[in-house]
Amino acid sequence: MKKGNVWALLPMGVFIALYLGLGITFEYILKIPMGFYKVPIVVIFLVSLLVACLQNKKLSFEEKLKLMGHGVGDKNIITMLLIFLMAGVFVGVVGRGSAESVAYFLLSIVPPRFAVCVLFIVSCFVSTAMGTSVGTITLITPIAAAISVTSGFSLPLCVGTVMGGAMFGDNLSFVSDTTIAACNGQGCAMKDKFRTNFAIVLPAAIVTLVLILVLSLRADIQPPVTKDYDLIQIIPYVLVLIGGIVGINVFLTLLVGIVTGCVIMLATGAVDFPTLLESMGGGVSGMFETSMVAILVAALCALIREAGGFQALLNGIRRVFRGNKAGQLGIGLLVGLMDIATANNTVAIVQANPIAAEMAKEYGISPRKTASTLDTFSCIFQGILPYGAQMLVALTAVGTMGLQLGAFAVIAHMFYPMMLLLSSLIFMFLVPDKKTDP
Repeated sequence: MKKGNVWALLPMGVFIALYLGLGITFEYILKIPMGFYKVPIVVIFLVSLLVACLQNKKLSFEEKLKLMGHGVGDKNIITMLLIFLMAGVFVGVVGRGSAESVAYFLLSIVPPRFAVCVLFIVSCFVSTAMGTSVGTITLITPIAAAISVTSGFSLPLCVGTVMGGAMFGDNLSFVSDTTIAACNGQGCAMKDKFRTNFAIVLPAAIVTLVLILVLSLRADIQPPVTKDYDLIQIIPYVLVLIGGIVGINVFLTLLVGIVTGCVIMLATGAVDFPTLLESMGGGVSGMFETSMVAILVAALCALIREAGGFQALLNGIRRVFRGNKAGQLGIGLLVGLMDIATANNTVAIVQANPIAAEMAKEYGISPRKTASTLDTFSCIFQGILPYGAQMLVALTAVGTMGLQLGAFAVIAHMFYPMMLLLSSLIFMFLVPDKKTDP
């Protein structure tokens, strides 16, 4: 067993202490409205990165810069950054009016009382087809925000519903990076992992839908919306949603939406060309904080990994959890802690894979169950992480609609990750293993 260094995890402890400490102070002690929203998350990560740079005296600052460069250059980080930037362009092109038109159109064909239920179902389908929670949240959150404004449903409920549906597909999709990473790392066929996973996620999704329906029926919403909407402005969103549902690559889907949006905006005279370019730039600028957090987290994780922080985390989990059932929980907590440290569920799975495979062999846990546990728990933790890419993208998308929303208000309404955790524990400890499991 490789030797780890617990002190290497100090930068993440500093981040959590500052982020939560300032947020709680602003929100509950100083009574500042949207207190958590006022915490400068980029600055907090910079402080944490400084702490990491001051550690590990064996390396020069130049060597640490090289490590950070390798971390930022990871395929998953580059993919996320490109999605963020293209999403910013898309939002800048179609604007707030298009999302509102989609919302009014949806409310005209679906009873307003069931609009949030439809949001969850659509998010589940799109994320499963596309395999990306970030892409799904980017596309559907503006619609969710518009539905909240036009129908009177709680904004945290609408956004939390979309995020829950997005994590459904992130966990289950055959083309999701998390599925690929978990199955490859455990030597498990995707179809076997899917069968194990589906049995766990289906009850969670059904219970979530019931909870949303109950809250929708009890909500004091506005009378049916009759405001006119522009059908032609719906086309870009309809195309990207169709692309998502049929499983077209997220980059191609966003590109289709951008091109279509540009043609429609220019052809209808809604904007002129200079204004359109300015809107694109504004949309990209709106993704600054989200992109910077992804870059800083990648750099921070590279330093923590080199200093032995992740290895200490892995070793601790392995020592504490022993036996088949406890081993499964240990694997789940292992990848969860790695996700808290990296703020990226795919990276967390890749980091946890080797130790998880050893634990699975030692405690008699089948590869498909190990892969399912890694994927499921990584998505549970990532879904409710206040500084995760999914949450930041959702809050940014809400901000483009001229609204403000705090991460913890959304987390309180993310029923799907909570139900998924409950379902996972029930299947882990109460449902007997199949005889075919080793």
